[in-house]
Amino acid sequence: MPHFPGAISSKLPNIGTTIFTVMSRLAAEHNAINLSQGFPDFDCAPELRALLAKYVNSGLNQYPPMAGVAPLREAIAEKMASHYGAAYDPEHEVTVVPGATYGIFTAIAAMVRPGDEVILFEPAYDSYAPSVEVNGGRPVYVQLKFPDYSIDWQQVQNAITPKTRMIVVNTPNNPTASVFSAEDLRMLEGMLRGTGITVVSDEVYEHIVFDGHRHQSMAHFPGLAERSFVVSSFGKTYHVTGWKTGYVLAPRELTAEFRKVHQYNAFVTNAPVQYALAEYMKNRDAYLELAAFYQNKRDFFLAGIKGSRFEPLPSRGTFFQNLRYDAISDEKDTDLAVRLTTEHGVAAIPVSVFYREPPPHKVLRFCFAKSEETLEKGAQILSRI
Repeated sequence: MPHFPGAISSKLPNIGTTIFTVMSRLAAEHNAINLSQGFPDFDCAPELRALLAKYVNSGLNQYPPMAGVAPLREAIAEKMASHYGAAYDPEHEVTVVPGATYGIFTAIAAMVRPGDEVILFEPAYDSYAPSVEVNGGRPVYVQLKFPDYSIDWQQVQNAITPKTRMIVVNTPNNPTASVFSAEDLRMLEGMLRGTGITVVSDEVYEHIVFDGHRHQSMAHFPGLAERSFVVSSFGKTYHVTGWKTGYVLAPRELTAEFRKVHQYNAFVTNAPVQYALAEYMKNRDAYLELAAFYQNKRDFFLAGIKGSRFEPLPSRGTFFQNLRYDAISDEKDTDLAVRLTTEHGVAAIPVSVFYREPPPHKVLRFCFAKSEETLEKGAQILSRI
């Protein structure tokens, strides 16, 4: 193969392959149970598959509108109004995008300029900092308090400077499985009042909140909604992560800037998938029943490891369960994650990779978006360690 003749000055010199790819590849190589990467090992609803086939076969296979097909944008706006009491104009404030990660990146690219500071909460999902850095911004970190991963709002206040352009929020949170409370969002709303700081709110697990709690969306708080890009995902909600379809809600002025970047990048999102999702969204139970569905899986997994030497941390949302292993090993979580995969046949994600400087916490993240058979096999192995 030919080689590039010049010197490459990387814009992301410290970035390698994402941990999700690394662990899933290792799991495949060793035929291990993959409880690492966050995707279901079961299929989506047959009704949704049938709808996709219907729209593919009806000839809707050319470019859709740049912002998304009208029926889907209208269905999203209707859901936001009924679920959160938030009014979004489907024409000017709702954009369908090829995946939530794309939506987050595009919002950052639209707003962040060289030298701007962007506040991130650590442990932070691994796409946030690179998205900031490749657009010339500087991540500023506020660490969540272990072991409940709560927020010290005084630290957030201290992190805000005249250079702060944006705060990236993720609730329900990956990888901690924590959720923001209404009081948290009221604190943030008050803190940002009178500033020009924007918010990117990653809410892809919005319908997966447990134990009777309710997801607190930025869209529900007027002082936050007016400055926020709210990002969500059909992949997480409908068990179709491979469809890579999500949406971004923002006030008209912010959406205009967002679409300037979007139209010269992906430009559009898969057309027949959008029509299928628009029709499927009429079935509100498909997302309203999601929390109970995954809470049952969480509880099944926890029952399976009861009596093991792993210590569960609270999982209040997402489809992840974090386990402390202080009673098992002194080794780094990255080393134990590899050894669990290669020697015991269960793959997990080491939580330290979501920090700039790994803390001493000994925690692994396990995905329970799996069949009971898979979870039972994984739990049996973990209980023997």
